[in-house]
Amino acid sequence: MEYREALEALQGALKFGINPGLGPIERMCAALGDPQGAYRCVQVAGTNGKSSTSRMTAALLRSQGIKTALYTSPELVRYPERMEIDGRVVSDGQFASAVEAALGAAAACSIEATEFELLTAGALWLFAQEGVEAAVLECGLGGRWDATSVCTPQVAVITGIALDHTHILGDTLEAIAAEKAAIIKPGCTAVLAPGLAARPVFDERVRAVGARAVEVDPQAGELLAGALLHMPGYQRGNAAVALAAAQQLAGPIALEDARAALQGLQIPGRFETLRREPLLLIDAAHNPQSAQVLAAEVERRFPRREERPTLLIGVLADKDVAGVVGALAPLFERIVCTASRSPRSVPATELASLVAQANPAAELRVIPCIADALAALAKEDVVASGSITVAGEVKGCFLGL
Repeated sequence: MEYREALEALQGALKFGINPGLGPIERMCAALGDPQGAYRCVQVAGTNGKSSTSRMTAALLRSQGIKTALYTSPELVRYPERMEIDGRVVSDGQFASAVEAALGAAAACSIEATEFELLTAGALWLFAQEGVEAAVLECGLGGRWDATSVCTPQVAVITGIALDHTHILGDTLEAIAAEKAAIIKPGCTAVLAPGLAARPVFDERVRAVGARAVEVDPQAGELLAGALLHMPGYQRGNAAVALAAAQQLAGPIALEDARAALQGLQIPGRFETLRREPLLLIDAAHNPQSAQVLAAEVERRFPRREERPTLLIGVLADKDVAGVVGALAPLFERIVCTASRSPRSVPATELASLVAQANPAAELRVIPCIADALAALAKEDVVASGSITVAGEVKGCFLGL
């Protein structure tokens, strides 16, 4: 199968569908020889911070000579970004082979697989084919019925809990916590981020299944701070969680090794600088909690309000739009409202009404097309945020893709 054919097959899948239960992915993996059993797994769930923590955990494992795979979602620009082996995105050929294997398994089992099930099964198969020793798997949504839960993780990581995807996961922190806590399975080690909301839910899950909870040293992030100067300050907390997780598989990791592993590590779409002059920075903040974290970093990096970049913002309608706008809009003097190509995007004019309410004094423009917005802002410093799709589309435009 060629890469183009793999893309066409994925686009024909049930992109936004969710198969209830793990039955389909379990049958697909069984048809592939249960590849998820060929290596040790770290499974990462959480409302925010799970992509960054997953990447850091994989980097720390690699620093100990462990051949490590990484599976994240969604991609910013291209599908293969979701799969990495030893710090490198898989090739188009490897990706196509993974999709072909997953499609074959789905056909053999007469399953109408979702896009995420195909990608997950394909990734697990590819990692086994490439002989990885460990895989870090980021949950796509929730945890209980997420396709990555076909694995039995040696380490289950919970990064944080907030209200998001409430129409699927529940509308209370406790309900969402219960969905994510389901990745903690009998005999595994649970790494729980400090200050975790709804902590009793996780403690009860650990007790009920006979798992072991590991406390994260909150000082670890400060000890690693020197290696994280290129990242926002909030990443120190994620680094502390990642170090605790990696050490459950690799054993004790020397501080100098951890610093070397994280030095220069790039987290795509998380306060990522695409261009320095003029500044073009993207951040995938897409809920109030992550938007508040971004806002704090903007205030830290740009203390003088008049010197702050222009905010290019677009938000998806199924998110807490008012919460995201309320966290970001008041910080900026110049704001451009836009919309990604996603059919879930809030129309730019509608978004502008909310922005005007949140910051009546802002110089406000509406440019519905992201490519047009970037062209209009070519000589200005820009921070683009509000959704993962906006961050990805801006990056794609910048790269000419």
